[in-house]
Amino acid sequence: MNRKPLAIVGSGMFCGVGLTAASACAAIRCGIDNVQETRFMDSGGEWIMGSSVPLEQPWRGRKKLVEMIVPAIREALSNINSEDARKIPLFLCVAVKERAGRFEGIDDLFLKEVQNTSNIQFHEKSAVIANDGVGAVEAINRALELISQKTAQYCLIAGVDTLLVSGTLASYEGKERLLTSNNSNGFIPGEAGAAILVGPAHSSGLQTVIKGIGFGKEKATIESEEPLRADGLVQAYKEALSSAGLSMGDLDYRITDANGEQYKFKEGDLAVTRLLREHKGEFDIWHPAECIGEVGAAMVPGLLVVVEAAARKGYARGVNVVCHFGNDSGERAAMILTQTKG
Repeated sequence: MNRKPLAIVGSGMFCGVGLTAASACAAIRCGIDNVQETRFMDSGGEWIMGSSVPLEQPWRGRKKLVEMIVPAIREALSNINSEDARKIPLFLCVAVKERAGRFEGIDDLFLKEVQNTSNIQFHEKSAVIANDGVGAVEAINRALELISQKTAQYCLIAGVDTLLVSGTLASYEGKERLLTSNNSNGFIPGEAGAAILVGPAHSSGLQTVIKGIGFGKEKATIESEEPLRADGLVQAYKEALSSAGLSMGDLDYRITDANGEQYKFKEGDLAVTRLLREHKGEFDIWHPAECIGEVGAAMVPGLLVVVEAAARKGYARGVNVVCHFGNDSGERAAMILTQTKG
């Protein structure tokens, strides 16, 4: 099958530093964060720091997730009329089933709740994808197939998550993954909803195009004791670069899900060292988690919202960007995006 490149044609974001894509991206560009004391305490008796979304009411459970993702979905679809929106498959990316503190009913009730609240009954190919930080990349792969088959003209990839849940925080603190008064090598928990609308790339006009996608599997996960060589990320990079027809030297900057844990920065640097064959005076790396916190399944669409805004607003560090992501089980994904002017 001839799979044509996809372009990002709509975006929406709802996070701790902004309730729209424009406001969130502006805050991230300026390095503004919303990190403050949460209502949770660590084992040392100190308040856990986090990045929370300012909601109208103190919703909990699936209702909270619905209220975070529906505004992002509506924003991403702002240029699509309600009748056409019903023809669009929605891939709703959420936390893995094994996540401690994960809300019940996500797999079988959540999609319907999102549709009811948004007043949009999406295409029958819509689905929930529960795979944390790589789920949205899998969703984009599905979108490529559906659009190439002309089953759909557009696809909506949305991710929503919150780590500000007592069971989730306790689990990560027990694994020494959380930033606390007793652990400096950890992440700041956050929550967010983000969405991107993708469609066929056109031959004219300014657009951000997804040129290549790659996947890999890392044996030396963050919780293992095996020596890290970044084999999984290298594999994902190679696949993405091959499908994009580019080399590492062609890339202008990176944007990643690095969240403050040393492991992720080390893994990214190892992958670049193993693949870059020429000198680059600068190879900037962006990691928006420093502003919005670790937002799990919302990270991939959130980062793509940032990439698209940077290209459209003219502050990207070049036309070719590589995005890479991973989850705790060792799955890795990379994407190459290119800004085209037609």
